[in-house]
Amino acid sequence: MDLSNLKPADGAVKSNNFRRGRGFGSGNGKQAGKGHKGQKARSGQPRIGFEGGQMPLYRRLPKRGFKNRNHKDFVAINLSALERFEDGATVDVEALAQAGIVKEPRDGVKVLGGGELTKKLTVKLAGFSASAKEKIESLGGTTEVV
Repeated sequence: MDLSNLKPADGAVKSNNFRRGRGFGSGNGKQAGKGHKGQKARSGQPRIGFEGGQMPLYRRLPKRGFKNRNHKDFVAINLSALERFEDGATVDVEALAQAGIVKEPRDGVKVLGGGELTKKLTVKLAGFSASAKEKIESLGGTTEVV
């Protein structure tokens, strides 16, 4: 193997400057790959999805719903999941990931009030339900929205 033997992989090089309609000898003469007559043989073909004047599929199907471009996708965890941490620990997204509670945090993690908590924790996450915040703070812990 040396520089004189190098060549591109099969199918990697495709020339886009093939000259159609330049005689029979070129292998693509006469109708130049467009067949005989018809709308597609002429210049000015209709746009993609045009169905000859029939109502196109993308207009026949009903429009449904609404996608909010500012939507935040939070991962919800229950308060009982925080019971793994030691008393006085700081809980954030990284700590939850290391503990295996959250695999993919998406736009943030929100704590819900399900279950019981017996430890004083400092929790720094994207959101808290009212009951979760009340339970954490009643034990002397703190909640911080990040």
